[in-house]
Amino acid sequence: MKLIHGDCIEEMVKMDENSVDLTVTSPPYDNLRTYEGSLQWNEGIWKQVLEGLYRITKEGGVVVWVVGDATIKGSETGTSFKQALYAMECGFRLHDTMTYQKHNFSNPSSNRYHQISEYMFVFSKGKPKSFNPIKDRPNVCAGQVGSWGKNTTRNSDGSMSERAKGKVNTEFGMRYNIWRMKTEMNPLHPAAFSEQLAHDHIISWSNEGDTVFDPFLGSGTTGKVAVQLNRNFIGIEKVEKYYDIAKERIGKVQPMFL
Repeated sequence: MKLIHGDCIEEMVKMDENSVDLTVTSPPYDNLRTYEGSLQWNEGIWKQVLEGLYRITKEGGVVVWVVGDATIKGSETGTSFKQALYAMECGFRLHDTMTYQKHNFSNPSSNRYHQISEYMFVFSKGKPKSFNPIKDRPNVCAGQVGSWGKNTTRNSDGSMSERAKGKVNTEFGMRYNIWRMKTEMNPLHPAAFSEQLAHDHIISWSNEGDTVFDPFLGSGTTGKVAVQLNRNFIGIEKVEKYYDIAKERIGKVQPMFL
């Protein structure tokens, strides 16, 4: 367990190459918030962050990058897509483009559909070494054998015949890549991360004993959940106020850390 009060770009340089199994983070969204006046966020900065993440991520490691776009003069910036494409330039694979569907919206729109989603880009350094799929989606075909087309073959005359007996469908199947969850309400931080979101990504892309990292620690949600799930954790936070909040929250889970 290691928490660092400092700038993530400067601190990542000090970290060993190929030392992190999983990063779960939510970087600033354009310049939507100033975070106690500390925010300096532009293309030059997020490029350095992505470059640093690639350097410290192990082969087979994953970065979950949760992000959204600001709307300026009636147009979304598209910064999130630029970041995803640059991550690929750095060497990452774009393993999955997931959607975080929030249960509500903060800014009603009069000339477009209400925005209730954010992107969750899953970058991998090579093939992901860990994937523990969450299976909580009710299966409408539960109890049935296979599904039409999966265990059949087309004959030369155009007819279809069964190739082999399939397995009986279970009650629950693997969930889809659109996750609907409640947003976190924390009066101590303007953009608190969802504990459920952190939890589900950590169990999906890592195993016990792995090292989880968050360069934008904020109120410490990723760290708290990582410790609860028996992962090692490294977190960096620039704002002293939020660093202290994160340290206290994580310390309640791992008292020896206080």
